[in-house]
Amino acid sequence: MDLTEFNKDFVDLISHVSAWAAAALPNIFSAILILAIGWWLSGVAARAIAHVVETQPYVDPTLRGVLKRIVRWGLLVLVFVAALGQLGVATTSMLAALGAIGLALGLALQGTLSNIAAGIMILWLRPFRVGEYVVGGDAAGTVTEVGLFATHMTTFEGVSLFVPNADLWGTKIINYSRSSPRMVREAFAIAYEDDIAKARRALLKVVKQHKRVLSDPAPGVYVNELGDNAVALELRAWTPGSDWVQTRFDLIEGGKIALDGAGITIPFPQRDIHIKTPPQDGAPPKVKKRKSAA
Repeated sequence: MDLTEFNKDFVDLISHVSAWAAAALPNIFSAILILAIGWWLSGVAARAIAHVVETQPYVDPTLRGVLKRIVRWGLLVLVFVAALGQLGVATTSMLAALGAIGLALGLALQGTLSNIAAGIMILWLRPFRVGEYVVGGDAAGTVTEVGLFATHMTTFEGVSLFVPNADLWGTKIINYSRSSPRMVREAFAIAYEDDIAKARRALLKVVKQHKRVLSDPAPGVYVNELGDNAVALELRAWTPGSDWVQTRFDLIEGGKIALDGAGITIPFPQRDIHIKTPPQDGAPPKVKKRKSAA
């Protein structure tokens, strides 16, 4: 190939590149502009949604982060598809391919998708919120964050739990913080020979002096069971849900002190043991009776 033919081919290449650039550059510039504006608008829309959630008292704060991420990434997907369409890419076939890929990923990630579905149901029905103490299956603790995949909890001992949403949604959920007030129920055993009315007055005095116990509903002390070794009295008192744990501890300790001060015996299980001595020289067998703790 001589220099003349090379120069001709080079000129043809330059002309073709120039023609392509002249036709494609506006579309490329438009696609970049769409991506830039779409990225900015998605952030603005996400922040606007978060602000609306913060100002509405009836919207659970748990939904704030989830709604923000859904809005932002949903808009970014639409912006990306629009930019590809501006470049001449067949978005219809691309969406079909993405759908097929999504189906394959869905079959491979069934567990993950079940966690997402459970997270959506938890966020929609709100069986618990951030800051509430719940028990679900083997997990128990105060909810610190609810996400699409898992729920973060902190146990009573301060241990952090990361619980998949499917494990929570697929079991019975007990929310100890949702209801207020709550009842404290504690049993106190007294001896059969002790005065029930006297024991009741001692326990009620402790309850009425406790600042966290509510007067309505009124507290009470009832005979709950006649056991083998003692009469079981049940103390019932109502307190705000946030004070339930401390109130229970106080009433157990205060009830024990009050019963001791009133001379009421808290018995321990006992049984009578009869010991027979073998007869000697034709004498009748001797029986010894001994009382022993069970």
